[in-house]
Amino acid sequence: MATEPRTEPRIAAVGAGRMGRGIATAFAYAGHRISLIDLRDRDEQAWHRLRSEALAEIGASLDGLARLGVVDAAQTAAIEQRIQLVRAADAPAALAGAELVFEGVPETIQAKREAFEQLNRHCRDDAILTSTTSSILVTELATLVRLPGRFLNIHWLNPAYIIPVVELSCHPQTEAQVLARAKTMMESIGKLPVVCGASPGYIVPRLQALIMNEAARMIEEGAATAEEIDKATRYGLGLRFAALGVVEFIDFGGCDILHHASREMSLSLDKARYAAPAIVDRMMAEGRLGLKTGSGFYDYAGRDLAAYRRDVLGRTLGMLRHAGLWQPPADETRS
Repeated sequence: MATEPRTEPRIAAVGAGRMGRGIATAFAYAGHRISLIDLRDRDEQAWHRLRSEALAEIGASLDGLARLGVVDAAQTAAIEQRIQLVRAADAPAALAGAELVFEGVPETIQAKREAFEQLNRHCRDDAILTSTTSSILVTELATLVRLPGRFLNIHWLNPAYIIPVVELSCHPQTEAQVLARAKTMMESIGKLPVVCGASPGYIVPRLQALIMNEAARMIEEGAATAEEIDKATRYGLGLRFAALGVVEFIDFGGCDILHHASREMSLSLDKARYAAPAIVDRMMAEGRLGLKTGSGFYDYAGRDLAAYRRDVLGRTLGMLRHAGLWQPPADETRS
């Protein structure tokens, strides 16, 4: 196999833990060289242990893909070679050459502060700096950055090298061209960027936390077993939401359905937990019920609704076939 040219990486992941390793794998898989940087000063033994652990995890991830036929086993070595493990002493040089930097150190403000002190000192002025935090608001972290206009949060979903969605959270000073460049870079490696404001939980974690807590609550109450809940979510809830987005689903069924269901469950289960937000009540009053009235969260004016319904049906059937649950019609009437 031909050796790839040894150009210096233009992308850096700071923090050699699980997230950093996943990000490194994602970029290397897409053909990019990337520096996976450890900022903590370690003795030789500790450094070699971390390096071995990181390479073993990356290798195992790629081996899993190879065993599933996603990547040729002969390609995994070349992908791994695109990842350059960098220890703290060599971090300044690696950061100086990076155009795009992902901070992924532990989720404490002190750890973030110490990391950005180094990024501020060693990164070039035109570099885009990002944090992968899942818990600290972009507005808070922006105060730690020397050039806040070039900073935003980019939240990856695990496994980072597989899940396509990345959530981009901006603060008021994030420059438009920085956001555009970050989106382009994510798209170039096969990711699907979604943009949200400086709000706790981004989009996916905020929604999934409610679902996971409610599932645990149902087990606690004896409403259903873990096995039955998982069957229902994989092949009912999950299958439908894989075919339609959550907001699209509201419009498709009708905002009035959500309004009435929320009222009933708020009365029978928990008033605060199931109360509909004010926007749902307002849409009910305005008659904006979704597809059935021509407008809801989306505007359907001028849209071929019959074609749209067929498209939704096609998406849903596609998920059924993928799950192995679609059955053809019977050949004859059963008595």
